Amino acid sequence: MVYEGWMVRYGRRKIGRSYIHMRYFVLETRLLAYYKRKPQHNVVPTKTLLIDGNCRVEDRGLKTHHGHMVYVLSVYNKKEKYNRITMAAFNIQEALIWKEKIESVIDQYQDSQASIGNKYLSFEYKSGMDNGRTASSSDHESQFSAAEDEYEYDSRRRLSRRTTIGNGPPNWVFDWTKEMDTDLANQNSNNQAFSRKHWRLLQCQNGLRIFEELIEVDFLPKSYSRAMKAVGVVEATCEDIFELIMSMDATRFEWDCSFQYGSLVEEVDGHTAILYHSLQLDWFPMFVWPRDLCYVRYWRRNDDGSYVVLFRSREHENCGPQPGFVRAHIESGGFNISPMKPRNGRPRAQVQHLMQIDLKGWGVGYISSFQQHCLLKMLNCVAGLREYFSQTDNRTAAPRIPVMVNMTSVSNSSKKTHKLNSSLDQIHAENKNGVLMDEYSDEDEDQVVDQETFPSSIEIEDKRTASDEEPQDQINLSIFSGNLRRDDHDKARDCWTLSEGKNFRVRSKQFCYDKSKVPAGKHLMELVAVDWFKDTKRIDHVARRRGCAAQVASDKGLFSIVFNLQVPGSTHYSMVFYFVTKKLVPGSLFQRFVDGDDEFRNSRLKLIPSVPKGSWIVRQSVGSTPCLLGKAVDCNYIRGPKYLEIDVDIGSSTVANGVLGLVIGVITTLVVDMAFLVQANTTDELPERLIGAVRVSHIELSSAVVPVLDSDTT
Repeated sequence: MVYEGWMVRYGRRKIGRSYIHMRYFVLETRLLAYYKRKPQHNVVPTKTLLIDGNCRVEDRGLKTHHGHMVYVLSVYNKKEKYNRITMAAFNIQEALIWKEKIESVIDQYQDSQASIGNKYLSFEYKSGMDNGRTASSSDHESQFSAAEDEYEYDSRRRLSRRTTIGNGPPNWVFDWTKEMDTDLANQNSNNQAFSRKHWRLLQCQNGLRIFEELIEVDFLPKSYSRAMKAVGVVEATCEDIFELIMSMDATRFEWDCSFQYGSLVEEVDGHTAILYHSLQLDWFPMFVWPRDLCYVRYWRRNDDGSYVVLFRSREHENCGPQPGFVRAHIESGGFNISPMKPRNGRPRAQVQHLMQIDLKGWGVGYISSFQQHCLLKMLNCVAGLREYFSQTDNRTAAPRIPVMVNMTSVSNSSKKTHKLNSSLDQIHAENKNGVLMDEYSDEDEDQVVDQETFPSSIEIEDKRTASDEEPQDQINLSIFSGNLRRDDHDKARDCWTLSEGKNFRVRSKQFCYDKSKVPAGKHLMELVAVDWFKDTKRIDHVARRRGCAAQVASDKGLFSIVFNLQVPGSTHYSMVFYFVTKKLVPGSLFQRFVDGDDEFRNSRLKLIPSVPKGSWIVRQSVGSTPCLLGKAVDCNYIRGPKYLEIDVDIGSSTVANGVLGLVIGVITTLVVDMAFLVQANTTDELPERLIGAVRVSHIELSSAVVPVLDSDTT
């Protein structure tokens, strides 16, 4: 055994869509294999690859699957290139470890075969670099011809393997980080537009040194944009900083104050992608339009462990000018992340962020403070990185980047709005399913096909997730009624409506491995009615009331679950939600919850609250953190023949009662979302599914009615 652990299987289905599965990989001295579970005793692996001197490790760079980024490696035999294993990791550090381990095993066979001329050719001489462009050992392999495969060399001249990942950038993307390479600077000093002598310190701000390009001319045209860069030290590993920079999810709001929205337009290859990025510059927003960008992003990892990320603007047919934005132009830009010696046991890295950008618009050439204000705000993200890592111990969630479906501009403004909304809807649909890692799927062969027009991800994935958990027949909602009316209009008052699953984040299929969460999908049950009751005493067991939705469902042979949220006070209130389904799926997590004991129910029943509209203090008090109801407040479970009622006594918790006292006084001004679900703890139970979700809007206390309850015979 050389190395083992959980990794990601990456591939494509026959329909062309990518998939990723969690698999347990084992590297032995002659074999690379993976299993669906951690192997016990003599378990047969799902797939194996014999390791010898003819094997190669190909770096495929960064791939995006439903917004999640994975770093992909492909291991193959050069004599049988169709026999390969493609593996990936959520962080580049893990991918590098596996790459190093596999190459070390290959090297052992290459050493033993050197005497008979079977050479492992994934070695690169530094003198062989083309114009300073570096390549990984595996990428360089693909550039060799068949004749070169038989090339023999003196073993005494062999050099150590290079660890650079990524070929050189496209010719039209300027690599400003070459100024740090003294050898190249000496060879091409006349061609280096950003050598050290062209920079001068402009100011020190937020612990950063801000440099400005020093132009040795007397006159500059107004259209010329002067380059600036920020240099700072961040106490984190280069890998952690790199992964944070590459992500464009909500985490970016925590360290980049110029970020408003970002998404992937096109994935060119594993190291090059085209991105859309809108900026939050806040410079007289009443008069100055916001800016956005469409640019190419290239990245690589160098031999010394440093990372380079380069930017340059590029037009793209699926990312035309957007209404309400001015399209800025990046001449050159990016990050250079270099390792430094640790201090007090903490890793450190120097981060350089350069930006040469033309913000366009009428005011740029006449108001110099606008350009400088915007540039400084963008460069200050280095200080944001430093503070982010100084205040964060661990990052558990995998980085994400939304996928842009189509943002091509059209002439008609109504078409623009329709297309943009359609694109955003499709983005939400893609993200709805998150990362699908089906532990029991047998689809483990690489299937590379041409990109075509395929069915939407909802059509494909819902067949696998929804069909196993819920019946497909529709329920006739007209037979149910409650005293609180349903109204789906946004500005409606004293009513309820359904809240979509995408408003809540639940545990994903791979939560056990990376703690990631995804937008919830379709509900398990239908919300059919809501009652709003009041009485002089606490109202228990409302499902016994004749004619209520639970009784109607029982008469029709349907199963219902009733949530009775009990609000204490001089007048007791109860808001009752009735969820209905055709039948329980035997063996499912939900069925085990319904038929389990109270201890199991208390450990699993979860509420996700949210206040989309309300005062700041109420939104902060309520929050949106999931809560195990049975652990926070007293819950009484009443199991009927065709229903389960859960009476939630909010007054049993001092904290909940305090928040409730704050909320009840301003309840008429609030819009509240609530989602109920059963917490999933194991891979067999994941991903989580919502029982149901509801939105109640501007509830009036005076609209509550006194219920007429039958005698409790239970």
